[in-house]
Amino acid sequence: MAKIVIDAGHGGRDSGAVYQGRMEKDDALALALEVGAMLENAGQDVVYTRTEDIYQTPSEKVRIANNSGADYFLSIHRNSNVTPNQYSGVQSLIYNDGGIKEEMAENINDNLGNLGFANLGIDLRPNLTVLRRTRMPAVLVEAGFINNDQDNQLFDERFEEIARGIADGVLEAIGDSPGNSGRTTGASFQEPSAYRVQVGLFAQYDNAAAQYDRLLQNNRPATIISLGGLYAVLSGSFDTLAEASQYADTLRGLGFDTAVVQL
Repeated sequence: MAKIVIDAGHGGRDSGAVYQGRMEKDDALALALEVGAMLENAGQDVVYTRTEDIYQTPSEKVRIANNSGADYFLSIHRNSNVTPNQYSGVQSLIYNDGGIKEEMAENINDNLGNLGFANLGIDLRPNLTVLRRTRMPAVLVEAGFINNDQDNQLFDERFEEIARGIADGVLEAIGDSPGNSGRTTGASFQEPSAYRVQVGLFAQYDNAAAQYDRLLQNNRPATIISLGGLYAVLSGSFDTLAEASQYADTLRGLGFDTAVVQL
């Protein structure tokens, strides 16, 4: 059994996109509750950021997710653009390529594409707070364009099937094991493997995130994992100690303090 945070985008005074009186916050909440119920019926532990029409900042949503100790984070939204009926389709957003979050996003897109949505693929959004600051793999689903009449008709007429497609996409990726997540941040490049190079161990998540950003600025892969209440920043994944040690020397040459660890 996995613990999954389901986030209904926007809420309260933040309506999200609006089209002909239809509000994104309402569609997002209805779909989030339906997806959550289906995941609960499948034996998963579900936590909601909201179950009613209340306002939350993105940081508050992240805090709820991180404090819950969840394994995965799923945010539900509707897409929009300036010109009505110009674009249509489903899209999923993740922090960066790789890991179970990408597999989950692909599954959801494929499932909704099979229901009649255009599959717009996966987009990388490293600046979105709910993808960047969550400490678990995170996916944001744009369930069709709210300012597209065809997408809205599909959303209304096949609502339960859409919810099932999203829930199944999650279940297909995670199976029944929360261990698949590796307890990594949503901003991870790789799942933990045999030998990793640790470049910091921090009591505060923000300090770990700063070191994580420093690795990215040096074009190096990065992962944050929780270890005994602390946050370890890791880079690289190697089958042998010799390969990991060589990479650790490279990072030291860039000014990082390193240690080879086996996880």
